[in-house]
Amino acid sequence: HDWAALEDRPGVNLLYDLSDRTVNEIKKKVTQVKRGGDIVIVSIHWGSNWGYEIPSGQREFAHRLIDDAGIDVIHGHSSHHAKGIEVYRGRLILYGSGDFLNDYEGIRGYARFRSDLTLMYFASVDPRTGNLIGLRMTPLQIRQFRLHRVDETDAKWLQDTLNREGKKLGTSVDMNKDNTLTLQWE
Repeated sequence: HDWAALEDRPGVNLLYDLSDRTVNEIKKKVTQVKRGGDIVIVSIHWGSNWGYEIPSGQREFAHRLIDDAGIDVIHGHSSHHAKGIEVYRGRLILYGSGDFLNDYEGIRGYARFRSDLTLMYFASVDPRTGNLIGLRMTPLQIRQFRLHRVDETDAKWLQDTLNREGKKLGTSVDMNKDNTLTLQWE
């Protein structure tokens, strides 16, 4: 709450809840500025730092943002590792994109999440419809505040993780010859 923007202070656009009222407030703002051909992206800091569970309230909120507020892409972040990906009514939802760069090397107790592995997300979206055309991801490893290309073993680990978590959401990931990943969806 200390980071919330106020009339006399800059800050973040804090959402106090994930209610219908909040969706309607976002819809009003989007309606005021969206023009033909615009792709509307919501970047939202939500969820726990560790773990793959996506609370039903987050999923319902994401769906309402797409259905009611005209959002085309939801970029969720807070988790320190990649989470499952959903394509809902043709729109991309990243529930947890993980950290692109962090200072968590050496933090104990979370090794199973491989927060040293991260992804660059390259989404192609049709500006006429807002529908996802494709998502290609480049796996990287964070070491000493630098990003490095991963080997096949680490790319496979990310693929397996995204496939396991994406199965619940109707998505899967193929690995390409260059160790990049491509999203598939129903």
